[in-house]
Amino acid sequence: MKPRAVLFWSGGKDSGLALDRLRRAGDYEIAALITTVNAQYGRVSMHGVREELVAAQARAAGLPLDTMYVGPSGTNEAYVASLRKTLAVWRERGIETVAFGDIFLADLRQWRESLLAELGLHGVFPLWHADTTQLAQEFVARGFRAVLCCANDAMLGEADVGRALDTAFFTGLPAGVDPCGENGEYHSFVWDGPVFHTPVAFKIGEKLYRPLEATPATAAAANGPMIPVPAAPGPSATKGFWFVDLLPA
Repeated sequence: MKPRAVLFWSGGKDSGLALDRLRRAGDYEIAALITTVNAQYGRVSMHGVREELVAAQARAAGLPLDTMYVGPSGTNEAYVASLRKTLAVWRERGIETVAFGDIFLADLRQWRESLLAELGLHGVFPLWHADTTQLAQEFVARGFRAVLCCANDAMLGEADVGRALDTAFFTGLPAGVDPCGENGEYHSFVWDGPVFHTPVAFKIGEKLYRPLEATPATAAAANGPMIPVPAAPGPSATKGFWFVDLLPA
């Protein structure tokens, strides 16, 4: 009997690729997806995608979804508290392995592994140190379909959100932009591919811009959480992020 694992799921291309690789390798039975949602706005942290669409992804993947809600404060302490509570429940259910779609961020991996060890868990990283150009090619070759849902305005802009992540997108990225957005250049929403039984139906909604210095009031007006992300390296400093509001169809 295979050991069971849970996979942290943002709904983007790295999550899709990680699930695809885990299933193809066959070393683990994936018991559930775990996603982090801002409790006040009902959207995936960082991506701004509505939780209804992530739930639809999980149904299409044939997997339970465990939604880890984080309060509007967005503090690291609040996140860690929610994370510990969520992982402790899975440990009680007999899960010992937690999978992530991280590629390069060594400090983040070390932090994750230290926390997991405290809880008697260990992590697996199916995309770790993969060449991101090759990962982008794998994404297209495996038949994944996705749209860009968030763009860092230091490198991408309003015209990019809502675009399909296809060969033209990856080959046309500006110089200095990692193909997989590993420096925070962009985030994506996967709606079809080998991990799904059926495509996830959605509609493209309005485009929104949120400056980094957004106040709670302006964030609420934009119908989403603030995204206090450090500036990514690039030709200019990050001033904010473009989002496209994806709507359940």
